[in-house]
Amino acid sequence: MTDVEVQVTQFGEDFQRVRTEIAKVIVGHIEVVEGLLMCLLCGGHALLEGVPGLGKTLLVKSVGAALHLDFSRIQFTPDLMPADIIGTRVVSQDEEGHRYFEFQQGPIFSNIVSKRCRSRPSRSPG
Repeated sequence: MTDVEVQVTQFGEDFQRVRTEIAKVIVGHIEVVEGLLMCLLCGGHALLEGVPGLGKTLLVKSVGAALHLDFSRIQFTPDLMPADIIGTRVVSQDEEGHRYFEFQQGPIFSNIVSKRCRSRPSRSPG
């Protein structure tokens, strides 16, 4: 076997191992899982659409866990601020009592980011 053939074989085995790991959580939806993995492997983005309750967030979390990637979720609401996405600077204190600004990264710095857009406002009492 040539070096390329060994790499292709190893890739196929790794891909199958990841699919099997995801299948422990997500039953069925093989085409969706494979499509999402291909998007990630190609360095692209994926848009998962569907009615609530299909397991889109669970799928994305499972892919992140199987690949040992950070996962964050952003819920888009009317009061969403830029700091909710990119992060903000907070005042921290060291052991000696000195205060300093420290940047707390927002969810956009994760490897996998799940976004949920609310199509209608939340119901508020009153």
